Amino acid sequence: MDKNKVLNMLGLAMRAGKLVTGEELTLKEIRRNKARLVLIATDAGKNTHKNISDKCTYYKIPYNDRLTALEIGGAIGKPRMVIGILDAGFAKKIGELIQG
Repeated sequence: MDKNKVLNMLGLAMRAGKLVTGEELTLKEIRRNKARLVLIATDAGKNTHKNISDKCTYYKIPYNDRLTALEIGGAIGKPRMVIGILDAGFAKKIGELIQG
């Protein structure tokens, strides 16, 4: 995984308005089937991780937990544990970059 490319893409998606940040907003978009990819920080709490991953599994939305909250926060300019990517193009590219 090329973290710099992933983080740059996250920054672009944020500036384009194609992200939701935070647990509550991300859960809302998961329930509405608008989220295309969800990123959970590796250092997120157990309950947060379980809650988000269970919802993603139920709604068949891919999720990943390879980035830390510091890395996610640095890329989007806000300290967040969970972000949802709403745009299919950004989600596909970021998913490919994360998979390596």
